[in-house]
Amino acid sequence: MGQQQLLLLVLGIVIVGLAVVVGIQAFSENQKKANADALVNDAIRIASDAQAWMLKPTAFGGGGNSCGTGTCDWSTLTFSQLGYAVASGVYTNLNGNFELDVSTATQVVITGTNAANDNQVEVTVTGTTPQEIATVVTTDYAGS
Repeated sequence: MGQQQLLLLVLGIVIVGLAVVVGIQAFSENQKKANADALVNDAIRIASDAQAWMLKPTAFGGGGNSCGTGTCDWSTLTFSQLGYAVASGVYTNLNGNFELDVSTATQVVITGTNAANDNQVEVTVTGTTPQEIATVVTTDYAGS
């Protein structure tokens, strides 16, 4: 082969190698963002189920709509009451692990984490309207 042909061959191999590396990085970033979106979706679904539980009368296994007095009492809410199967108080699905924090009776905090993608989502519910749901997404989460 001539020297020019060898140079073109090496240049072609370098360009293909760079394209493969860039493609792998783009896939990894997209996977991380897709996981964060899935965590948000799941946490919002759980928040919506919590709001429905709050509006349900206690005779039917709900929260009895204690929000009518101005602030909701979320202190008795559990995943089991929402119909989610849990292990050690944590609901787990393909997207991550979800925990309920009802230590403050006036709100429920749903925390979803995925350690493999370093994503964490925190959804706070303070009432029964869509405006009473707040979401915070943290990427590059250094989970334990």
